[in-house]
Amino acid sequence: MALLNFKKRGQSAPATPPAAVEALLKDYSIEVMPRTAEKVEDFCELLPEGTRVYIAHIEGTPIEDMVATARRLADQGYPVMPHFPARIIKDRATLADWIARYQGEAGVDQALVLAGGVAQPHGEYHSSMQLLESGEFGKAGFKRLHVAGHPEGNRDIDPSGGIDNVSAALKWKQAFSETSDAEMALATQFAFEAGPIIEWADTLKANGITLPIHIGIAGPAKLQTLIKFAIACGVGPSLKVLQKRAMDVTKLLLPYEPTDVIADLAAHKAANPGFNVTHVHFFPLGGINANATWAIQNAGASGVPASAR
Repeated sequence: MALLNFKKRGQSAPATPPAAVEALLKDYSIEVMPRTAEKVEDFCELLPEGTRVYIAHIEGTPIEDMVATARRLADQGYPVMPHFPARIIKDRATLADWIARYQGEAGVDQALVLAGGVAQPHGEYHSSMQLLESGEFGKAGFKRLHVAGHPEGNRDIDPSGGIDNVSAALKWKQAFSETSDAEMALATQFAFEAGPIIEWADTLKANGITLPIHIGIAGPAKLQTLIKFAIACGVGPSLKVLQKRAMDVTKLLLPYEPTDVIADLAAHKAANPGFNVTHVHFFPLGGINANATWAIQNAGASGVPASAR
């Protein structure tokens, strides 16, 4: 346990070895939207070869824009994982049509299946479990399916602030993964502190949830931007990391970087190889360029963009 960044009062924490950080960031993934992807001239200048790129499907985004973004990324050699938000998919025919478009035009064979942050469903679906139960992904031969995880709970699912509904959903997804031909994993909401993430991941494992965890991490961004997104997305206890930073005038105007949370998770992973956080998934809330540049500077060989290899 010597690598952990625990410290006594008045002492500095031991530095996390760069190799541990590089190992955690190996094969990281990142999220884009059609409108943010348009601002990137060449993804090969920013992202390592083989980086999985999620495409977030925000309510109101035409499927044509989603598919065009998927096709562009696939043409540049990146595996693409579009979001399938249940609450904006009208019916099974729409679901099948989206899958067919992604496959036919961009060769997509993986998806993030989630409920979606829409209060009123557009049709017959309201949960990711209904999409999985439809059998459409299996029929299309999708090789990888990710589902949502929430290290600090989710008030959309558990309005009272508890975890009963989230826990039941995870048990269902674990059982589904044991019968599915697709590889499955949890892709989580972002958090800002390693402690709650580690506790949550360990609790899942103790309760028989063995799906690999791709932990959500917010990329570099202005503090005000992160606080806005964190509140909107229901980030829980780790929000205090940002609030504490906001009270420090010496840091208020500096951009937040995920250096500390990544270092702490990397140290824990190095000391506990069975830790079930296997990958990092970046939310580039301060921009794709800023996030990719941070990875290039901090991830060693694991951050080297495709064009430089």
